[in-house]
Amino acid sequence: MSGEPVSNIPELLAQAMQAHAGGELDTAEGLYRQALHQSPQDPDALHLYGVLEAQRGRHKPAADFIRQAIAVRPLEPMFHNNLGNVWLERRCVAEAEACYRQALALAPTRPDVLNNLGVLLSLTERRDEGEPLLRRAAELAPQFSDARQNLANHLLRGGRVSEALQQCLEGLVIAPRSRTLRRLLGMLYIALGRIDEATALYRGWLETEPDSVEARFLLSACSGRQVPDRCPERYVADTFDAFADSFDAKLQQLDYRAPGLVADAASRRLGPPRAALTVFDAGCGTGLCGPLLRPQAAHLLGVDLSAAMVGKARSRGVYDELVVAELVGFLAGRPAGADVIVSADTLCYFGRLEPFAAAARTALRDGGWLVFTVEAQADEPGEPAFRLQPHGRYSHRRSYVEAVLRDAGLVPAEVQAAVLRNEVSKPVDGWVVCARAEGAGPGFA
Repeated sequence: MSGEPVSNIPELLAQAMQAHAGGELDTAEGLYRQALHQSPQDPDALHLYGVLEAQRGRHKPAADFIRQAIAVRPLEPMFHNNLGNVWLERRCVAEAEACYRQALALAPTRPDVLNNLGVLLSLTERRDEGEPLLRRAAELAPQFSDARQNLANHLLRGGRVSEALQQCLEGLVIAPRSRTLRRLLGMLYIALGRIDEATALYRGWLETEPDSVEARFLLSACSGRQVPDRCPERYVADTFDAFADSFDAKLQQLDYRAPGLVADAASRRLGPPRAALTVFDAGCGTGLCGPLLRPQAAHLLGVDLSAAMVGKARSRGVYDELVVAELVGFLAGRPAGADVIVSADTLCYFGRLEPFAAAARTALRDGGWLVFTVEAQADEPGEPAFRLQPHGRYSHRRSYVEAVLRDAGLVPAEVQAAVLRNEVSKPVDGWVVCARAEGAGPGFA
């Protein structure tokens, strides 16, 4: 934005909010700073600047700014709600709950607050207290599909699959183009073995949104037609960008184990932590592997296709370097750059593994280690090397994984069966794989 500086605070904030909503965070930050320079106690400027700081992963200053806004305008429920969100990002559950309850005391019928508190309680031992809040949020704001989806997920965690499915169907009557509800309904159909209904759902989705990469890919997964060798990059990036804010909470619901599994497998090969290695976290997501890998790393690098996920990883403060990039191309462009590459729950979005294995070998120094997970497919005669499952992820035969690694110059040292997570109350079986790069390097352990 150009021209003379704006001195009218409402106009200045309107420009800042427009830039903020458009993703122009640097522009928005400059305008918020300008507003606060002119009016240091303006509660809206303080609050909005705090929200922006939270988006950048700077949670302590975010909380400080929002608390200042509350000190000026203590009866604004939105301020308390967003402070609760910041506390939750910092994993301070009790503080988040207190903020949500204060917001709810000020505005008992705010759907976003009911939803936030309902989700928080649903993920604790007080889950029964969360359900009525989520139901109330869905009743008050029928178009608020997040509340409906969160209610459905709450029901799923309790094994009430039919009720969860009904919530999705009712929500789609009101909001027929809700992607979140379509996605969840399709997953439920698949979990119940109702593949024809999932296929019809995705076909109808594609008819209403012909350019939807997600609908086209999921239709291929269910129908088995025009199956690609890997998930489309845009599908992966858009999907993970969309739920980066709730990713860790969703994985908690799924009893997600992949980061711990790869970290444990790596530690068995690397020996005692000595903070001496260059470690690549390939498909780092929100950085769940980062704290587990840090003790081994002199330099810890994370790479992911989703910019929003990388932003969340940055907020953990454990990585030395974070990169938004396509994984195979990135690894191929870092020859002999890593002692260790780990990849937790990323290769389920790849069918053919040859390009990844070749790129990983390029990036590894001689004697380095590659540790990763894939979802397991029965290793029986007649089975294909890999299969795109109806849920939209690929599974792989053990023999195929081992052959691909050997062809790339990587020696499989361990392929261990493990449960990677639970999905719709069912275990997802996988392989935890360790392979060593051929060559005269140290091998570590």
